[in-house]
Amino acid sequence: MANQNTFKEALSTLPKTPTGIIGLDEITMGGLPTGRPTLICGSAGCGKTLFSLEFIVRGALQFDEPGVFIAFEEKANELATNVASLGFDLNQLQQEKKIKIDYIHVDKSEIEETGEYDLEGLFIRLGYAIDSIGAKRVVLDTIENLFAGLSNQAILRAELRRLFQFLKEKGVTAIITGERGESSLTRQGLEEYVSDCVILLDHRIINQISTRRLRIVKYRGSVHGTNEYPFLIDREGISVLPVTSLYLDKEVSHEIVTSGIDSLDAMMSKGGFYKGSSILVSGTAGTGKTSVASTFVDEACKQGDSCLYFAFEESPNQIIRNMRSIGMDLKTHVDKGSLKFHASRPTLYGLEMHLVAIHKAIQKFKPQVVVLDPITNLITVGTVSDVKSMLVRLIDFLQEEQITVMFTALTLNTVVNEQTDEGVSSLVDAWLLIKDIESNGERNRGLYIMKSRGMHHSNQVREFVITNEGIDLIDVYLGPEGILTGSAREAQKLLEETGQVLHTHAVGRKDRELLRKKKVLEAKIDSLKTEYESTEEELNKVYIEEEIKKEVMQQTREKVTEIRRGHKTPEKNTTGPKKNK
Repeated sequence: MANQNTFKEALSTLPKTPTGIIGLDEITMGGLPTGRPTLICGSAGCGKTLFSLEFIVRGALQFDEPGVFIAFEEKANELATNVASLGFDLNQLQQEKKIKIDYIHVDKSEIEETGEYDLEGLFIRLGYAIDSIGAKRVVLDTIENLFAGLSNQAILRAELRRLFQFLKEKGVTAIITGERGESSLTRQGLEEYVSDCVILLDHRIINQISTRRLRIVKYRGSVHGTNEYPFLIDREGISVLPVTSLYLDKEVSHEIVTSGIDSLDAMMSKGGFYKGSSILVSGTAGTGKTSVASTFVDEACKQGDSCLYFAFEESPNQIIRNMRSIGMDLKTHVDKGSLKFHASRPTLYGLEMHLVAIHKAIQKFKPQVVVLDPITNLITVGTVSDVKSMLVRLIDFLQEEQITVMFTALTLNTVVNEQTDEGVSSLVDAWLLIKDIESNGERNRGLYIMKSRGMHHSNQVREFVITNEGIDLIDVYLGPEGILTGSAREAQKLLEETGQVLHTHAVGRKDRELLRKKKVLEAKIDSLKTEYESTEEELNKVYIEEEIKKEVMQQTREKVTEIRRGHKTPEKNTTGPKKNK
């Protein structure tokens, strides 16, 4: 990829020493310039000493490079006490000769402008410390104590060059810390010009919120990030977070993850969300956004994924208790280690600090699913544009890690929140909107899929119902006056069921009436048929009698005719043959 090629080119053109500080090596494309001095400057309390001390400790522990720390303000035991809370045991490292801490006291009253001022004594002491442990890294904290009594710019510049040249000749990668001046990066205004790399640390207060930022002012011979980067100081040291990815060349997944709500998955053609996508669930207060996010997390944990839940409004115990009321036990996932909560008020940090903390927690826990609930609370510590900028950086990071993230956002009838909602919705891959539907004196909920990149989805509203057994989406009823939900939907269903019963009864009554009429007609038909058969039989009888009469009359007529013609019909012999007389 292009940014990786740039990173490799930067490494090949200039040798670099990795700092071991999370995020800094990425911004500097590999670390600080090897064998050259780097200036760390900033105002009091910005983290210069801790920054340079961590550079020494990480070098000894992670890269097997011994280091020397020359302090002009704090003694070795004070430094050891100050960084013990970070898990750094300086005394142990000194005993193992992995680092050497030397305190040099400089008395300003003893420094005079004689024209013969030089740092030869420092060079001897520093050289001995380097040679005694074979140091590869050196820190001078802070340089102002060396030149506090000098006002001759020519002498100051000459001695600075001698100091930097001495460090280069020793072949060590050095960090020199300096306090920020009123109109320049340092009080003397010369250190930044003779340094090969200059890093500016800033600690500012905006709207009563503390924010730390880092900027690489210059880096000779190397490309580097030029933006301001937030950094965090916590129990594990310093963490620096890049602002955002410069290239939109991340890998994408075709794998589908379920929302945990079957009826919601059915509304999307792929049956869920793409893995590594970003999902926004927005709605007014009380619509069930946290319930949706918790259902998503619960199903992911059941599928064997690990989940990280950032809560900005409710405590973990409160969320776990509330979710039990809808049949969900998140405590089991917490006990198994598959679910972890991070709960804090947005006002705990500035936006950048929240981003760094989220970034660091994700890198440590390595989850497959992340939830931020709700992101609109972050407006209390930043503007709308700041929140959007933060979420862009977070989404870039999560997409690169192929982590699926779900945001919840509170929607109000105010311009600010509407702008936030719309600004965030343009960044995410899928957007679910839960709206109140008020009618007949009651408030119900409706869910819409506003967008789902890469797949077809339903454009219809579903009634969003939260029951003792979880979340369900129900098809809404369309009545004469529009969408019906809640009791109106139940009333409409009852009305339709009643109408169906009445219709069935009416149809049955008509069927019985038709059956009776059919039987009457069939009886009439049988009667007519019997009458017809009787009439037919009577007619047949008359016809037969007439035929017989005709036959008898014909025979009689024939006999009469024969008699008239003289033909006598012989008599029948009834006594047998006659005898001759």
